[in-house]
Amino acid sequence: MLETLCQMEGPILLWIQEAVRQPWLNPLVEVYTRLGNAGILWIILSAVMLCFPKTRKAGALSLLAMVLGLLCTNVVLKHLVGRTRPWIDVAGLIPLVNEPDPNSFPSGHTCAAFAAGIIWARALPRTWMRVTAVILAVCMGLSRLYVGVHYPSDVLAGAVVGSLCAWGAWEIGLRISGYWKRREANKKEVQ
Repeated sequence: MLETLCQMEGPILLWIQEAVRQPWLNPLVEVYTRLGNAGILWIILSAVMLCFPKTRKAGALSLLAMVLGLLCTNVVLKHLVGRTRPWIDVAGLIPLVNEPDPNSFPSGHTCAAFAAGIIWARALPRTWMRVTAVILAVCMGLSRLYVGVHYPSDVLAGAVVGSLCAWGAWEIGLRISGYWKRREANKKEVQ
């Protein structure tokens, strides 16, 4: 099944390489996609959010969502599926960045971006922040296609896994919040 999918998706990546890549845009996309290495962009932004009361919840839950995403993608799915990078299988595809991890499915960069971005879209206090979070996540996924290191289905799967991890982190946050509220209510009753 993966071979058939690769044959369908390979021409998309070659089209991006031939029709979409631009010399002036390449360095910008390369820098942006590298900011996603090890989730560093999302981790730094989440850590900064922890410093401010209005964004603390968004920062904490996005870090939790990214940990869940890391476990799902890099620890389990990539090794379970074992899909090779597209430049190995698609003749003529030239990646713009060096990617040492040989496993392609799903995209860990996209997973981390969506894990953080979906949490931020729910928890940040201003509309422009929420919209920017989703745009940044989508751009990270697109950057992985642009630089030629993932198939479209890798990116789509990364977005889905990241979104599910965000949902899971949100649910965990609700349960923890409920626990603390019940605990505080019980303390007041005892007094």
